[in-house]
Amino acid sequence: MKVLTTRTIGLAAALLLTAGVLTACSASPATDGGSATDASHAKIGLLLPEVTTLRYEEKDKPYFTEALKQLCADCELLYANASSDAAKQLQQAQSMLTQGVKVLVVDPYDGVAAASIVSAAKAQNVPVVSYDRLIKSPDVAFSISNDYEKVGELQGKALVDKLKADNVAPGTGGILMIDGAETDPNAANIKKGAHSVIDASGYKILAEFATWDPAEAQEWASSQVTKFRDQIVGVYSANDGNAAAAIAAMKAGGFTTIPPITGLDASLAGLQLIVQGDQYMTVYNPFRSEATHAAQAAFDLASGKTPKATTTVNGIPSFLNQPVAVNISNIMDTIIKDEFYKVSDICTANYAAACEAAGIK
Repeated sequence: MKVLTTRTIGLAAALLLTAGVLTACSASPATDGGSATDASHAKIGLLLPEVTTLRYEEKDKPYFTEALKQLCADCELLYANASSDAAKQLQQAQSMLTQGVKVLVVDPYDGVAAASIVSAAKAQNVPVVSYDRLIKSPDVAFSISNDYEKVGELQGKALVDKLKADNVAPGTGGILMIDGAETDPNAANIKKGAHSVIDASGYKILAEFATWDPAEAQEWASSQVTKFRDQIVGVYSANDGNAAAAIAAMKAGGFTTIPPITGLDASLAGLQLIVQGDQYMTVYNPFRSEATHAAQAAFDLASGKTPKATTTVNGIPSFLNQPVAVNISNIMDTIIKDEFYKVSDICTANYAAACEAAGIK
C-alpha cells in the first residue's frame, strides 16, 4: 500500500492552515432541518482515481456530468483524474478547494491517504462524497458505492458453479486468484466475498496475488502458468483487466482451452472476451445509477439538503447499488437492456459470428 510522502503531508497541512481564507467559497454539510442554500451556480468537484480501469473515463465521468447538468444547468463541474497517484489527488483537491467548490465527490486512489482530502475539506466546511471506493474517514458526508462484498460472492459462486457443472472435481486441480490492489478498500470487500465461497468449495487455491495493474497481473499469471500449468482448473480475477491479462498469459503459455475466468466492470473488452468464449463471466454494477446518485447527493449537499441514504457503511450514510452477474446467457437482458453498451459496440466484425451464435443481436 502506498504511503503519503512528506510533500503530501505538507500539502494537507497547508490546506488546513489556509482554511480561514477560503471559507467564503464553501458550503456547510447539510443537516436535517437545515435551511436550503441556492446552489444554482455551485462548483462541484469530481476526483476520479486512475485511467487503467477504463470505466472511470468512459462511464463514470460522462454519466456524472450528464446527471449534474440535468439537476443544475448552471453548475460548474471541476474534474480531475489522479492517474494512480495519491499525492496528485490531494493536489487536485487543493486546487478545487482554492477555486471554491461547494462539494467534493472523491473516488480515492488510496482510501487511507484520501482521509487527508476529507480533513482539508472539512476545515473549509466543504462536504465530501465518497464515490465508489470508500474513504477511511469518519468525516465523509455521504457514500455512494456498490455492494462489493456481494460482487466477490457472485464471482466466487459463478466460478465454483461452473467448475461443478463441468464435472471438475475439487481434488483434480486448483484456482489462481488475482485480487484487486491493497490500496483500494473495495478490493478487500471483493476478496472477502470471493473467499467466503471459494474457501468452502473444496477447490484448492494454488496462489494469490493483488493488483489492479494488468501488466503486473499478466507477469504474475505467466509465472504461475509456468509453475502450475495443468493443475489450473479456474482463475478468479477481481476485474476484467486482470482477467484479460490472465487470458493473455495462458495463451502465451500454450493453453488452447482457457479455464473459467471471472471478472468485474462489464468492460467492452471483457464482454467481447465472454462472447469469444475466453472469459466466463463478469459482474455488472449499474454505473449510471451510481453516478446519478452521486450527482444528486452532491447537489443536495450544495443546496443545504440531506441526501437520501439506503444504509450506512462504517457509520456513514450511504447508497449502495446491487451488482449483477453477467455471462453469455444474459448479456441481452442486462448490458443491452440497460443501454450500457449497444449490440453494435460488442459485436464488431471480429465477434459478429460469435454474437450471432449466442443470440446477441
